[in-house]
Amino acid sequence: MKTLELKQKRAALVGQARTILDAAEGEKRGLSAEESTQYDRIMQDVDGIGATIEKEERIAAIEGELRKSDREPIRQPLVEPSKQEQRASKEYREAFIKQLKYSKNALFADEIRALQVGTDSEGGFLVPDEFERTMIEALETQNIMRRLASVMSTASGDKIIPVVASKGTASWTAEEAGFTESDNAFSQITLGAHKVATLIKISEELLNDSAFNLAAYISNEFARRIGKAEETAFVNGDGSGKPTGVVQGSTLGKTGANGQTTSVTADDLIDLYHSLGRPYRGQATWLFSDTTARAIRKLKDGDGQYLWQPGITADRPDSLFGRPVAISDDVPNMAASARSILFGDFSYYWIADRQGRVLQRLNELYAVNGQIGFRAYQRVDGKLTLGAAVKYYANSAI
Repeated sequence: MKTLELKQKRAALVGQARTILDAAEGEKRGLSAEESTQYDRIMQDVDGIGATIEKEERIAAIEGELRKSDREPIRQPLVEPSKQEQRASKEYREAFIKQLKYSKNALFADEIRALQVGTDSEGGFLVPDEFERTMIEALETQNIMRRLASVMSTASGDKIIPVVASKGTASWTAEEAGFTESDNAFSQITLGAHKVATLIKISEELLNDSAFNLAAYISNEFARRIGKAEETAFVNGDGSGKPTGVVQGSTLGKTGANGQTTSVTADDLIDLYHSLGRPYRGQATWLFSDTTARAIRKLKDGDGQYLWQPGITADRPDSLFGRPVAISDDVPNMAASARSILFGDFSYYWIADRQGRVLQRLNELYAVNGQIGFRAYQRVDGKLTLGAAVKYYANSAI
């Protein structure tokens, strides 16, 4: 029974108990033995329902947190707490922005000392944590996979994730017979670090303009450029010098019939939906390019109704068979043998951010053109940790 129904039932019982008390009070007498028994029984039921409501609300809160953890990125500390606190200081933030705008030579000794906590071995400085959060938020607006995947951050070293390769089973056993051994088998997924970088050039006049917001400009440009490179790799990367994309890590769910090199049918989508194990469907999302979306939006069922259901509100996106749709043009368009449609729980795709984002001012490289260069990079990796969690539709080869 739903919590609301339980509360309504409890309210009705409380009303009955109040009626008994009011009747006795109106007649200026105490409760009779029968009324007292009835009142006690009602209040016992009220207490029992109250306890059930409390349990229901508690389990609902836990389930809400679990659903929230499935939707939101999983994060760990970017760096050791001591260094994070130092990069969070007002002194570090002000020194960082000042050296970006005027160069390190313009800093006083105390500002240089404040900046040393963010020194990187390859030159440049780790951005302040507040600046980094802004960058991450901007990256997430540019990047579908960062919103769907699980994201962790680590200061150094490869991240090893244990994965259940095969699960043990139970079996019926005769009385006094020996138990059949059946253990889970584990494998490991290692997330390393690949560098993705960009170079931003800004004119000296614009940089010295007091109205120019350097931090906002770099953050937006970083997100636009790095976000696009990340998205391409997270979706369709080959793992060579870049993350392994979810397209490469997914497993076959359905292959189109001969002749379907650039098309898909409603039955194909149904088969793809059911090729995904039931435990993964509850958090599954459809992912394909806008060109593929145009073809799927035209598909109808036997009653002439479109399969694609448009979202009603901002928090309810378009859906297909009751599951949300996401669009990324980095998923291959429909073509011969293309993995053009993905369906699965993308929280099994893990993204590992390494150390933090680094910015370096380049004073001399573009000086002849009256420009200052800013080198920005980050180190990141990504892999699908469980191939069975995401299935793909492959167009026919012929």
